[in-house]
Amino acid sequence: MAKAVWNGQTLAESETFETVEGNIYFPDETVKREFLRPSSTTSSCPWKGLARYYTIVVDGQENQDAAWYYPDPKPAARSVKHHTAFWRGVEVTK
Repeated sequence: MAKAVWNGQTLAESETFETVEGNIYFPDETVKREFLRPSSTTSSCPWKGLARYYTIVVDGQENQDAAWYYPDPKPAARSVKHHTAFWRGVEVTK
């Protein structure tokens, strides 16, 4: 079981997940979307493609760009399509 927690709130929890470059990617259906707000931030990876970010909001506190996903990953990273990963103080355990 993998779990992502920030500010005392579980953001995602799943028996199934993908691990890429040490990051756990949670299937979209296991992510609690009510805590995510779209961000305008993007980044690019040569083999995964364009990443988009979410800001996490829990109890009025924001964690800017603390979750990311690849809406249209390159073929080598297709396993993370429809998955979300976390960082910036989010505790991810498995």
